[in-house]
Amino acid sequence: MTPTNIAILLNDLSNGSFKALARAISIVENEAEGYDTLLQKLSFDKSQIPPIIGITGPPGAGKSTLVNGIVQQLSEANKRLAIVAVDPTSPFNWGAVLGDRIRWAAHYTNPNVYIRSVATRGSLGGLSDKIIEITEVLKAAPFDYILVETVGVGQSEVEITGLADTTVVVLVPEAGDDIQTMKAGLMEIADIFVLNKADRPEAERMAQHLYLMLHERPQQNEWSIPILKTVASKSEGIAAVVEQIQQHSQMHLQNPKRPLLLTQKALQIIQKQRTKDINRQTLQQAITQQIQQQQAFNLYSFLAANYF
Repeated sequence: MTPTNIAILLNDLSNGSFKALARAISIVENEAEGYDTLLQKLSFDKSQIPPIIGITGPPGAGKSTLVNGIVQQLSEANKRLAIVAVDPTSPFNWGAVLGDRIRWAAHYTNPNVYIRSVATRGSLGGLSDKIIEITEVLKAAPFDYILVETVGVGQSEVEITGLADTTVVVLVPEAGDDIQTMKAGLMEIADIFVLNKADRPEAERMAQHLYLMLHERPQQNEWSIPILKTVASKSEGIAAVVEQIQQHSQMHLQNPKRPLLLTQKALQIIQKQRTKDINRQTLQQAITQQIQQQQAFNLYSFLAANYF
């Protein structure tokens, strides 16, 4: 893309064009020509940057149904919303499976709701390897909230907490027996706990587990983590979740984990730039030749002589 085309695209993006937004995300997600310039030219009004709301939790917790209810409530309040659903990667075309788009069909024609499904593409943290770039593009558009739903995480897959301003952890009553093993990972990242499918028999027992866990954990700031019960499939308890999301967002708390996430991303970008001129096939041929010529091939001296 030429600088002029990028400027036009960014102008359309800032004016709320979903077409421009979709194109910009595709450019950065696929690293098309000019994607790095586009990212560098993004500009933000600090007072108008929309908060990122992360929705995470184990598979089957009802995250997509909960997001559907949250979007319904916020859109009825005339809020402009972006939803990023991180889906499993298709083994055939490396794209997103797009399961969430079926669940959110009611919002497709809403002019204030933008929905984007992205694939994990091998990322192990419940997110896409391009999620930071995608959310940066979204932040340059006029939204009130950006919702990011993870693919479903486990104990070590907690990258969402570095990305989101507010992290909502969705659990189900049956998770009560596993709460001790989850404690060191997923259970440590919540700003809001949502106990979904709370009409099931074990709901009260699970809620007590959560209360005890929070009581044992020292409070990190002035925010008191709520435990909310919902039956998202019946739209029960959604209003309380939206209220707590809004209250937490309005506190503008600093995310202590965001610098770590951005540092990791910076290292990935630096490593990629430093190795962009290295051709894998040429490297393999050179190593093969050296092995054939030497009885005892030393990889480290080879690298020192040729690449360091």
